[in-house]
Amino acid sequence: MKSLKTAVLACALVAPLAGTANASAAAYPVKHPKLIANPLYEAGALPTTTCAEKPVRRGNVKQARAYIDAVIACLGETWGKHLTDAGLTYEKVKVRHMNKLPKKWCGYETDKTDSQGWYCDKTRTLVFQVGKSWVKDPSDLWLFSVSASMYGYHIQNLVGIADAYEAEPYGKKAELHEQNRRNSLQTDCLGGAFMKSVWPLEGRTTKDWNYLMKLLEGDARGEERLYGKTSARRSWIKRGFATGDPGSCNTWTASASKVA
Repeated sequence: MKSLKTAVLACALVAPLAGTANASAAAYPVKHPKLIANPLYEAGALPTTTCAEKPVRRGNVKQARAYIDAVIACLGETWGKHLTDAGLTYEKVKVRHMNKLPKKWCGYETDKTDSQGWYCDKTRTLVFQVGKSWVKDPSDLWLFSVSASMYGYHIQNLVGIADAYEAEPYGKKAELHEQNRRNSLQTDCLGGAFMKSVWPLEGRTTKDWNYLMKLLEGDARGEERLYGKTSARRSWIKRGFATGDPGSCNTWTASASKVA
């Protein structure tokens, strides 16, 4: 398998639209039509809805799981309506919670961190391992953001981006890494677009959003060459949040500097 469908593993901006970027400026231009010109990009902004956050006490894993499930339900309602209204296929995601993930899940080598999330393309399943790092201070937006960005992998799967990504050829390992960053950063942007569609959340302010951006500094989910620098992740999340439109999340035609 080419990619690791993994979420942010630990803790818990407006840039030019990716669709206007010069594809020739990329170090390794992507050519698959399902990546660079997917119908998702033309479907418009996500419908504006509301999403109520469930309470989570510090250290309470059971409540954190219920919180994630509630956010996933909101995501399903929003994305389900958006895709079906656009004439695209929609299917609900499956969700599992595990106390400890096996060393291998869905063909992937899982991480040793205490909190992590993964998506399996072939079974369309999200799995979460909620540990101490995710419930140390659950008052922030970290769990919400993780759920939203992880759901982005499901959307990529539904609209053909996941298959196209796997089929896109590459030469050097650096090209593979860049493709992986484009794939991962797109889920960050899609997560940001969803957050915009339900913003403001009850009781939340810009201060909460700014703190979430700060939390990315402590993100230990993986190596930058695979998932992008903090500055790139912030930029794409903010891009999605600024527009609420998946069309602004076309990382595949962005210049190499935007996905570094």
